[in-house]
Amino acid sequence: DDGALLIASRIVKGVAAAFTAPAALSIITTTFKEGHDRNKALSIFTVFGATGYASGLIVSGFLTGVDWRLTFYAPVAVVAAVIVAAFLVVPRDRERERGSVDFVGAALLTGGMLAAVYTIVTAPETGFTPLVTATAAAAVVLLGAFFVAENRVRHPLVRLSILKVKSIVRANLAALAIFGSYLSFQTIVSLYLQNTLEWGPLRMALALAPAGVIVAFLSPLAGRLIDRFGTTPMIIASMTSFVLGYVWFILRGGSPEPAYLTDYLPSFLLLGVGFALGFSSVMVQATEGIDDDEQGLASGLVQTSGQIGGAIVLAIATGLISGGAATGIAQYRPGLYLVTTVAVIGLLASATALLSRRRVLPETA
Repeated sequence: DDGALLIASRIVKGVAAAFTAPAALSIITTTFKEGHDRNKALSIFTVFGATGYASGLIVSGFLTGVDWRLTFYAPVAVVAAVIVAAFLVVPRDRERERGSVDFVGAALLTGGMLAAVYTIVTAPETGFTPLVTATAAAAVVLLGAFFVAENRVRHPLVRLSILKVKSIVRANLAALAIFGSYLSFQTIVSLYLQNTLEWGPLRMALALAPAGVIVAFLSPLAGRLIDRFGTTPMIIASMTSFVLGYVWFILRGGSPEPAYLTDYLPSFLLLGVGFALGFSSVMVQATEGIDDDEQGLASGLVQTSGQIGGAIVLAIATGLISGGAATGIAQYRPGLYLVTTVAVIGLLASATALLSRRRVLPETA
């Protein structure tokens, strides 16, 4: 019941995710050879993620209806099970490379991102007060110092030369667009359904759940589709599906008497298709052609792009929908337009690579 405590807990969970997300992907990419086996493994990985998302959404909606505190207790059991499974299932590394940790780079990047997000969220409400101006300047200085430091330390947090691999750059841009648009859309829709239409949390969860169900059913096919068509066409199809889903909701979501089956469900199904086709494809594209000792870096980089996209786009969307005197769906349209624009940019970035009509093979810097 305390905002500061909630934010502190989110910081702790963010630190945990910073270790677990790249570790999970690098276990897959170093265990399975590049090609069919890895594509299949990543599609299965997506299935479990989608199943967790869909079931967690419904269960949390139910728990919130009983007591919102239960949504914080329930994950403890899940985490305990994962810890036990990690010891029993995940093989230990036979060889370990000792190296230093780039704490300076981590501090500069984290501080710069926090300052940037604070500025984006606060500026629309208060304007550029001395504090907001200071945080904006701090964001520029810290992020600039991060890029300078990464070129000078022996063991950088992010080896910037890896960004010379064009497929990795495209994969990170796609991850930014997918997560940035989708997480912001889900937040906007959640606010609209609960605050404007006065839906209960369980009803809202059930309404959004079909997207996760679609991902769970389609993701097993993603590996075979990647084998046949390649990652870039799959990402283009994914971003197209996202754009169509967002546009559908903009056109139909604000109907005076909305019908779920015709006004909302098509949008959520299109988003599910987009995520099912895009997530595995982005992960494959981000890690193909990379040596095993840098799979963790490549995996962490694409995960970070997704999280940064989610944080920045959500911060901007929040600022857009919180200002003004508009009511109903009109209050949320600026955020929906932003979400759609981000998805269109992701689509164009991927389509440009395909239209060049030349296949750029990954290069290991």
